[in-house]
Amino acid sequence: MNAPYDGDRGQGAGGAASPGGPPLPPDAGQDGSVPPDPYLQHAYEDDPYRAQDLAAQDPVDEALYDRAAHPPPPPGTYQQPAPLYQQPPPAPYAPDPRIWAQTPPPEPAGPSRHLPYGDRPATTQFVGVDALVTQASDDRQEPDAFAHLFRDQEGSGKPPVPPQPEPAPAPVPAKGGGGKVSGLLKSSAVMAAGTLVSRLTGFVRSLVITAALGAALLGDSFTIAYTLPTMIYILTVGGGLNSVFVPQLVRAMKDDADGGEAFANRLLTLVMVALGLIVAAAVLVAPVLIKLMSSTIADDVAANSVAVTFARYCLPTIFFMGVHVVMGQILNARGKFGAMMWTPVLNNIVMIITFGLFIWVYGTSGESQMGVDTIPPEGVRLLGIGTLLGLVVQSLAMIPYLRETGFRFRPRFDWKGHGLGKTVKLAKWTVLFVLANQAGVLVVTQLATAAGTASGHDGTGFLAYSNAQLIWGMPQAIITVSVMAALLPRISRAAHDNDPGAVRDDISQGLRNSAVAIVPVAFTFLALGLPMATLLYASSGIEAARSMGFILMAFALGLIPYSVQYVVLRGFYAYEDTRTPFYNTVIVAAVNAAASALCYVVLPARWAVVGMAFSYGLAYAVGVGVAWRRLRNRLGGDLDGAHIVRTYARLCMAAVPAALVGGAVGFGILELVGTGALGSLAALICGGVVLLGIFFVAAKKMRIEEVNGLVGMVRGRLGR
Repeated sequence: MNAPYDGDRGQGAGGAASPGGPPLPPDAGQDGSVPPDPYLQHAYEDDPYRAQDLAAQDPVDEALYDRAAHPPPPPGTYQQPAPLYQQPPPAPYAPDPRIWAQTPPPEPAGPSRHLPYGDRPATTQFVGVDALVTQASDDRQEPDAFAHLFRDQEGSGKPPVPPQPEPAPAPVPAKGGGGKVSGLLKSSAVMAAGTLVSRLTGFVRSLVITAALGAALLGDSFTIAYTLPTMIYILTVGGGLNSVFVPQLVRAMKDDADGGEAFANRLLTLVMVALGLIVAAAVLVAPVLIKLMSSTIADDVAANSVAVTFARYCLPTIFFMGVHVVMGQILNARGKFGAMMWTPVLNNIVMIITFGLFIWVYGTSGESQMGVDTIPPEGVRLLGIGTLLGLVVQSLAMIPYLRETGFRFRPRFDWKGHGLGKTVKLAKWTVLFVLANQAGVLVVTQLATAAGTASGHDGTGFLAYSNAQLIWGMPQAIITVSVMAALLPRISRAAHDNDPGAVRDDISQGLRNSAVAIVPVAFTFLALGLPMATLLYASSGIEAARSMGFILMAFALGLIPYSVQYVVLRGFYAYEDTRTPFYNTVIVAAVNAAASALCYVVLPARWAVVGMAFSYGLAYAVGVGVAWRRLRNRLGGDLDGAHIVRTYARLCMAAVPAALVGGAVGFGILELVGTGALGSLAALICGGVVLLGIFFVAAKKMRIEEVNGLVGMVRGRLGR
């Protein structure tokens, strides 16, 4: 509507401006009231569209709308439009239980019922409940876009700093079992590689030692002196360090505010002090220790003198063994598994160089015919210093790895009231465990040394027993120990969380994965032990090498229960139960000692050590039965026994024909070519290829899932 212009009201002629407030119209009363405006009265009372139905056509567009062709709905029948956002209709079928989560269909372009406000699907981010829960604890402080204004108002005179963009968050690794298994395989592969190199250099070390000192009384004297520190170390603190302290370190890292660093420092300080005292006492009583190890050597004046001198050079290695093991267990608890397996290579290299220098100066034992009464003092001194230096280098090499993880050693003597008492109490049963084990070893050492001296043949004494056992134990150290070193922290956490199902699954996995390699290797030792030992120890003489081959064949099948026993005992250690392994080892040691003594009495002296090697595996077969039943009861009556036994039985069924054919091929080549180094190499290669080929073909036909998984992993690594 048009209203009269009143912009000049209250100004000029005919009006006076009000001293305050807006100007008044000319018809205002004395009291300031304004009458109704006649132009605005009843302006909106007559609304022609108020009563019109909403579905009726707009009269403005009436001429443009063909009502005859598209008649409007009758009045009162207009339906309200449906809401833009509503729940999707239910699926006609239930979700497939074999599929965890299906990928949602792509959003259509433009507005849809999933994007009710016209948002662009390409730029809209959907956040699920899982992401909100996962990121709920992340404190992300958004940058303040107006912070520079505050700085300007403060008058600092500094130019405004533009806000820095927030860095993109790192991609979150996918959750699930694949990451756990791949991490386990990666850790096991690193440790297996280190252990393999360590064992290979250990073989070279044993070859050089045998070549330098021979397989007669001089070699036995050095072997006993070299073995003595290891036995004392295991008897005192070694057993506890290897098994008890890993769960304790894991708990300290999990529960302590400093990540367990103080606990590790106290433990390392305590071990160093204890081992220092043990070394001092052992050096003083070295003649008594040699007498305990072998009365045959102690009764020979020349052999006893050489053995005691070697022992006093070797006994200080006890200290460096303990330091190396504690540092390695600290690294294992922090998830670093490789250093403990790789640093022994340095020890082997130092010893190889030492005995190589001895051979370079004096020649091999076959050339010099050196014995306990003809070896010069300078030669004894050279071998003793080199042996000690190897362990020193091995221990010092662990320090850079510890510094890389952020661990700094600081001696701490505040041992009381910090959990070490519980650890020592647990280690008490482990010490008794290794004491029982070493008691059996002590009996075998005495009997093997006496049998070797009484037989009059090289390669029938304690050095031959040790060399054969070194070859036999290599698969155990490479495969089973590596797998369980990676599994033990995980089993310890599951036991701490009172999850027997997880403990059972990890032990079952460790047994079945290690059996894929342990079973065929055990049958390989049985079928091809003779050419294997002849090839490795031919420098000590064909007769001595063949004797070692027969001992290796006797050891062969005992590798299977020995590996199973090692894995099963880790389950008790995870629950901090060290008493049960002690009782189990008492049984093993008693059976081993009794059977070895029976072999020494019944069998001829030349074959007595062969019988002792067979007794070793028999004792562990008895021990596995006892330990298996006790651990099964501990885990609620279920140890996945049917699955494990079926795997081992099928692997043995595949290995038996492979060993028969491979062994026949190997012995046939030995008869044709000869029993020398060349014939042994040909027999080992041809027989080994045939044996492994038949085994894997049979295992594939039998559809053993562990073997198929191993083959698939190897093919994946090779890109085939």
